[in-house]
Amino acid sequence: MEISNPRRILAVSLDDSTEHLSHVIKGLTGSHPTPQSRPQEYADEIPTPTTPGGGGEEKETLAGTTHTLRLATRYYAASIPVWLDVVSSPVEWAASFLAEEAREVLEALGGLVVVFEIDGVRSGELVGEVGRVVRDGLGGWEWDGVGIALGIGGGGGAAEEGELDEWEDLCAGFGMEFVHLVEEGKGAMDGGRNEFGERVGVARVLEALEANDWDSGGGGGGGGDGMGGDEEEEDGEGDEEGGDEDEFDPEKMGFGFDREDFAGLKKAIWDAGRDGTGEGEEGQGVGGAEPSEEEVQKVERMMRRLMAVRETIDGLPEEQRKRVAKRAVGEVMKEL
Repeated sequence: MEISNPRRILAVSLDDSTEHLSHVIKGLTGSHPTPQSRPQEYADEIPTPTTPGGGGEEKETLAGTTHTLRLATRYYAASIPVWLDVVSSPVEWAASFLAEEAREVLEALGGLVVVFEIDGVRSGELVGEVGRVVRDGLGGWEWDGVGIALGIGGGGGAAEEGELDEWEDLCAGFGMEFVHLVEEGKGAMDGGRNEFGERVGVARVLEALEANDWDSGGGGGGGGDGMGGDEEEEDGEGDEEGGDEDEFDPEKMGFGFDREDFAGLKKAIWDAGRDGTGEGEEGQGVGGAEPSEEEVQKVERMMRRLMAVRETIDGLPEEQRKRVAKRAVGEVMKEL
């Protein structure tokens, strides 16, 4: 399915880290963004105090430029516009994005990536202010988008390991995932993994972006509502036909949900199948009757789809994994 009008990604860095930002975009998209000597102000899409205005000497910059990230999975394909910005004053930058005039801009975002140097003097200020926008303007971990803080540099060692833990805690407090890139070009797009089997560097950023919902029609909240409605119906589905198979065991699917959550989903699928065919015979009632072969196959197809989604979210933090899982269940419900 091609998403015709996807949500946007905002990628930012400090003005003295433009080269890092360019390399990260190259790692994600396959090509470097092109600086502009007098950039347009996001074509009325993005208000920012850091975009150079008139007067003064012209300077090439990535601020105000747009690049394209092509994403294609088994379930969707989309060309995601990536808005680029470079920040000279993190405090002013955050204030502009938290202003009322920027509300529509934030609503258009599906992802926000901040690129910074681990050892940078102003990196803490940048991450804190970008994190404030994610937390206060987008909703933090409740946001139906993805926030990534990509820290570049550092070579290892016990002291630096502790420093990375501090960065991770700081980012998590704002609702962002911290990703470490030791050296540009290593672990970026080569599928490298850490000792826990998790993707690292730019490859991890791409993985997180692929697992996101880019449909600008929304639906992030729909997944949560769908789950809530399903739980109320769980009493009528005690047998959970097919639920004993390890292949479709929800507790082994890595979604963070249990059997009761999926019992409601199965019941909704079976009920939708009966409504769709108009069958109202006594043998097809909801009072414990066995589902038809067609209904069982439909449940299995839906479960396989959810399992495929699971494969794309391996390695995500638990909260983000649950959010993606809820959206996946919401999409299944909408198809009914």
